[in-house]
Amino acid sequence: MKILKNEKGVALVTSLMLTLISLGMVMALLQLVLMQTKISGAHKRYKNSLEAAHGGVQLIAKEIIPMLFSDTPDPKATLTSQFAAIELDTSSNECLKQKLTSPTGNWTACGAGSTNLDPKTGWDMTFKLPGTTGTGYQVYAKIVDSKPGNSDMSGVLNLDSGAGVTGSSPAVDPMHQPAIYRIETEGESTTNSKEKAELTVFYSY
Repeated sequence: MKILKNEKGVALVTSLMLTLISLGMVMALLQLVLMQTKISGAHKRYKNSLEAAHGGVQLIAKEIIPMLFSDTPDPKATLTSQFAAIELDTSSNECLKQKLTSPTGNWTACGAGSTNLDPKTGWDMTFKLPGTTGTGYQVYAKIVDSKPGNSDMSGVLNLDSGAGVTGSSPAVDPMHQPAIYRIETEGESTTNSKEKAELTVFYSY
């Protein structure tokens, strides 16, 4: 007698196939969870570096550059002394002075990389911002382009006509044209150079 059909073992084969499909779904789910974890970690590290860059911009705009505009005989030494806690270092006084008072084409005291958009190449200033967990961030900043205006840096409003509230003056007040600087800034983790964020800032004085 010849057996034409034999279904023995079909249940085993079916269960093995279902198990294989289930394992594939579980592996795909684990891979998605792992990738999401990596993306979240990368986003957090980038956000920390970005916050460091933002903090550096605030410090540069509100503290460092106004001091550079003052009549300090040695701005580099003054800044290094006053910001010793964050290990501030700046480029030469001559280069910084030219960048603040002269158009880009007249920067004869600055190096070849002074207009390079990479903040770490020929930086104008660098300092360290400590982190809450012990990991700090090194901030690099550089003026890459400048357009001097007629802003008065002495603190005296020479552009004011001097007339009172109800007074009138036949003189024509000059139009204020602020100086504009393009500043490239980078915040970088001190323990991992891949953790970094860059900002481009247009500073008007």
